[in-house]
Amino acid sequence: MPGPSLLPGLCFLLSVSAVVAQISGSSHYCPPNSEYFNMTHCRCKTGYKSASGQEYLEPSSGTCTATTTAATTTAATTTAATTTAATTTTVTTTTATTTAATTTYRKEVQQIVDKVESLLSNKTLWEEKRDVASWATNILQETESNVLKTALKTPNQNNQRGQTSTVAVETRVVTDNCSEERKVFTLNAQKNSVDILCTDVVQGNIQGPSAVAFISYSSLGNIINATFFEEKNETHQIRLNSHVVSAGIGPKRNISLSNPLTLSFQHVEMRHHRNKVFCVYWETTKGRWSTDGCFLNKVNESHTICNSTHLSSFAVLMAVSSQEEDPVLDVITYVGLSLSLLCLLLAALTFLLCRAIQNTSTSLHLQLSLCLFLAHLLFLTAIDRTEIQVLCAVIAGALHYLYLASFTWMLLEGLNLFLTARNLTVVNYSNMNRFMKWLMFPVGYGVPAVIVAISAASRPHLYGTHDRCWLHLDQGLNWSFLGPVCAIVCVNFVFFLLVLWILKKKFSSLNSEVSTIQNIRMLTFKATAQLFILGCTWCLGILQVGPAARVMAYLFTIINSLQGVFIFLVYCLLSQQVRKWFGEIMKFKTKSETYTLSSRFGPDSRPSEDQ
Repeated sequence: MPGPSLLPGLCFLLSVSAVVAQISGSSHYCPPNSEYFNMTHCRCKTGYKSASGQEYLEPSSGTCTATTTAATTTAATTTAATTTAATTTTVTTTTATTTAATTTYRKEVQQIVDKVESLLSNKTLWEEKRDVASWATNILQETESNVLKTALKTPNQNNQRGQTSTVAVETRVVTDNCSEERKVFTLNAQKNSVDILCTDVVQGNIQGPSAVAFISYSSLGNIINATFFEEKNETHQIRLNSHVVSAGIGPKRNISLSNPLTLSFQHVEMRHHRNKVFCVYWETTKGRWSTDGCFLNKVNESHTICNSTHLSSFAVLMAVSSQEEDPVLDVITYVGLSLSLLCLLLAALTFLLCRAIQNTSTSLHLQLSLCLFLAHLLFLTAIDRTEIQVLCAVIAGALHYLYLASFTWMLLEGLNLFLTARNLTVVNYSNMNRFMKWLMFPVGYGVPAVIVAISAASRPHLYGTHDRCWLHLDQGLNWSFLGPVCAIVCVNFVFFLLVLWILKKKFSSLNSEVSTIQNIRMLTFKATAQLFILGCTWCLGILQVGPAARVMAYLFTIINSLQGVFIFLVYCLLSQQVRKWFGEIMKFKTKSETYTLSSRFGPDSRPSEDQ
């Protein structure tokens, strides 16, 4: 029960109340300036003494008079009150001064912002200026300098902002020499932001506070637009897709950083996944946009995050293809390559497992199938992965190598066919020509590796285009692919003519032996098919000009996406030995299934009874 447990406490409270009531009632009888003592007598308070000189007074009798101590206490109290009043006045004055400084700072920043806005909105002024780049550079530098100077006037105001419809400013002043390790400042303006380390803001060789300023211009991009970009491409339209922002530190202008800063931009228009973006800065000495020292970190439809190793003015540019995309070609490419991947996989398994066709030609077919399989697979899954520049460059380099390796194996196929036609025998794999055995793998995989290594080492920045992970068309890098391809196609065409000449000569000098005639016909067919599959189809890509460009584009896409199907058809399905091997596999599978069924439901087997 809760009652007994509360009883002691209740009794204690009642006792205390009674004592308090008694004291209150007794104190009523003590003289003025005295207090009730020991519940029996009255005693003068501190600073007072009894008129009779006795320590204790009887209730309702005697008087207490003030002493000099009381006067001193009164004086001390008065002094304390005066000091408090003075302190209050000082705090009030300081607060008023701080408020006035803050107001002045905001007004000065706002004046700077208003002045810049008026300059940017005056289109007539811009039209009259001949050197737009130089004028824009002056605006960027003067605005940054004025904002930093204004911020440093009031170092006690750590963080301040100013904004109009076209310009926004945020500053941060540092006075504690970055007491927190690895402290990062984040400044925002017009939905853009910058992250910079405190240690990069503080300038150790300068006494006093330091400041960082972040400025965003929403209309300056209309003046210093993408036409000032150094990397132009006729097949793509480059447009500025963000506000122009500036990041600077003071009092001494310093553009180098110990750690890259991070910039976050909101896109002016939504980005398509195929549109490549560039993180650029305004190169003041040349008056143009440049990518030196600026790197793409992340990008999505609405935002781009960049890193920069220096301070400057920054923006994001977007490359939009000026060529209309044909969705039908995309469908043909994906369907054709998917079918080719399946056929190349089946062909590779056939060349590996069918012992009846193991020879030099089969080994060449196998390596060609593997290279084409990997190239098509990478093209199908990663050709559009342009979000991360480094990854896109790696993908472009891998595609460059795999397709060059495929063409190199095509060249070895032509050479082997020529040697076979000359001998009119298919060399056994165990006794294959020593020359081909020595030449095959070093040439097939070594030559493409050397070409790609030289190209990548000389111009690595040209791997990865605006919308594809492939080679740039600028500075002739594309010829590191087109040059070997054209040479291989020409050499294979020469091999084809030589094979036809040899076969014609052999055919005219032979008696009518059926097996020999069949071998000659088969070699002629293979030579023609090989030249068509492994060479001429790529020439259709060069013919995509003029009125027939669309037709050639469709032919090129259809035929090249079905290369794996042609290889499986010519080298596997049209081979009598392979067809026989397929038949044996199917026959063995049928016998195995029949045996399994007979063992389950044989004459001695009994069906299970229902429970």
